[in-house]
Amino acid sequence: MTTTEDHPDASRGNGASTHGACEGFAERFTAIRHNVEQVIRGKRDVIHLLVLALVCDGHVLVEDVPGVGKTSLGKALARSVDGRFGRVQFTPDLLPTDVTGMSVWNRADESFEFRPGPIFSDVLLADEINRASPKTQSALLEAMAERQVTSDGMTHQLGAPFMVIATQNPIEHEGTYALPEAQLDRFLMRISIGYPAREAEQTILELQGGTADVVNRLRPVVTAEEIREMSASLENVYVAPALRSYLLDLADATRHHSSLSLGLSPRGVLALQRVARAQAASQGRTYATPDDVKALGRVVMPHRLLVTPEVRMRGVRPVDVVTEILDGVPIPRPESG
Repeated sequence: MTTTEDHPDASRGNGASTHGACEGFAERFTAIRHNVEQVIRGKRDVIHLLVLALVCDGHVLVEDVPGVGKTSLGKALARSVDGRFGRVQFTPDLLPTDVTGMSVWNRADESFEFRPGPIFSDVLLADEINRASPKTQSALLEAMAERQVTSDGMTHQLGAPFMVIATQNPIEHEGTYALPEAQLDRFLMRISIGYPAREAEQTILELQGGTADVVNRLRPVVTAEEIREMSASLENVYVAPALRSYLLDLADATRHHSSLSLGLSPRGVLALQRVARAQAASQGRTYATPDDVKALGRVVMPHRLLVTPEVRMRGVRPVDVVTEILDGVPIPRPESG
């Protein structure tokens, strides 16, 4: 389903070096995934998506019931990349400074000093983000977008890699504050972990609750510098003009679909292109394809869309519309001759 221009070797002279870089990317990517799989059993697809988000400098919203391993997943990912793990349990009385940090008076030198909050981590688990007030949610999401925290006129940069895994309980909505669409758009993807398969859950039982020990025994397989290199190398993954046109066709279809009152934003189109590049690189390819876009559209697009009230009453969800669009928009075809 790719044309000659889908392959960088056909149009650029640095094909050999780019191919070698993508092979190195794929090896590191697989190493991270395998390391996390020692802790989270039977969820390779979920782990794959999280690692994609990490190398894309993106954040993930996880909607799932309690007890399916969200905290262990975040810890395992942080340990695998030699990073710091932070966790915040969001509650209605949580203040923005409880997340970002605050300036505290130091009596010793009679000055204010900044005390960093848990957001100064490489992987932060924001548990039940919809239980915090909109003000606290906004403080977190602003830091996610700007990669910095401002306190008393001083700006403090967040490190790299930096990834937020925010969770929402889809069952209990009493006392919660739903994230508005403008804030949902800040997340690269929205996923669900789901219950483990029977065989995987049997393995968990045999461990007799020893998941924490497995996490603590994990050793890093890549460094933070290597993650930064992987992120930077995504710009070398070739996206053909025809594929960019396909991305624009998908965005246009969401903006004119009768079931949607809010279509895909330009930020969403950029996110889909970047994650498609990461998908290609994770498989050792130097070019992205329509299949990369279609494989990831269902986790990158739905949370950025809004169905009309009439359609919502019929039980139609944004993911249903995305599936229809992905199936209906023609993909680029090879040029004949």
